[in-house]
Amino acid sequence: MSNDGVVKADDISPRERVLAAIAREKPDRTPRDFWAEPAALNRLFAHVGHADEERLLRDLGVDVRHLNAVEPEPRPVDGGGFQNMWGERFTYRQTPWGPVREDMHGALARAASFRDIEAFPWPSPDVQDHSRIAELCRRHERCALLYGFADIWERPALVRGWEGMLTDMAERPDWAHYLCRIFTDFYLEDYTRAQEAARGRLDLFLILTDLGTQSGPLISPAMFREFIAPYVKEMVDRIHSLGGLAMFHTCGLIRRFIPEIIELGVDVLDPIQPIGPEMSPESLKTEFGGRLSFHGGLDTQYLLPFGTPTEVTAEARRYCEVLGAGGGYILAPAHLFQPDVPPENILAVYRA
Repeated sequence: MSNDGVVKADDISPRERVLAAIAREKPDRTPRDFWAEPAALNRLFAHVGHADEERLLRDLGVDVRHLNAVEPEPRPVDGGGFQNMWGERFTYRQTPWGPVREDMHGALARAASFRDIEAFPWPSPDVQDHSRIAELCRRHERCALLYGFADIWERPALVRGWEGMLTDMAERPDWAHYLCRIFTDFYLEDYTRAQEAARGRLDLFLILTDLGTQSGPLISPAMFREFIAPYVKEMVDRIHSLGGLAMFHTCGLIRRFIPEIIELGVDVLDPIQPIGPEMSPESLKTEFGGRLSFHGGLDTQYLLPFGTPTEVTAEARRYCEVLGAGGGYILAPAHLFQPDVPPENILAVYRA
């Protein structure tokens, strides 16, 4: 321990560093996370000269490891593309570094009756394989562990189709609630089984559903309170009962929702997409920094693909200094690194 009360790097594990930051205590340095599309990771591997992901994360000083259960493989569908267990349909666009997913109309986009939705072969949590969770926890025992992908509104909308889901919310609310219920119940059980398999070792659990566009909220506050907030609350309460912390992911200009997100008990907000002054780190830290921790923030639309490494490092340092003042921040991009991001800029993030 140093004289100023900050724990030295040699005395603190990556997990302790992350948990201290989320508790808004000052760690020895700002903790780091890493998200990347597979194609972006392949491009980075080509640049660093190896394809060992764990070695890469250690070299970058990344403190978090991401764990998931094994799900059934997507299957081909008539007319081209693939469908996963939920009924999301997508194709793959080829890039020089590998395929990137692009969504298509979901399996229920043409549902004409509630019976059509009820009759869909919804997956049971039994289709997931949690058997490797304990091994992964042992492998990454010093790191903070982030689990899951619990999307309780946007993913149902991809299955139903955005037009269908938004129309349902206005004209057939029971249809929308049914879909959100199906997904929420699945992930409540998934997260419970995962923490049991991990023997309580999982630290963070992800809840996600995008609420914003580039210019403002995607839905009204009233719609949020009816169709999203109750299910997020259930997920947060279950996560806390399992001894974990809840990280909520929502892209876009979503500042108006942040007070209600805090009221729901969310511990960490991701990805703080940097759209205008309302989402600036200075503004968010001033208004919400005493009640909420943050994850992400580095612009994936302009800065990371088109900026210089020097500019990237400077912006990463800004986020660490502003959002990380006194704790409360995990350094990461504002979305998964995309394959259009030069590897030099990914490496520059972690020089801050």
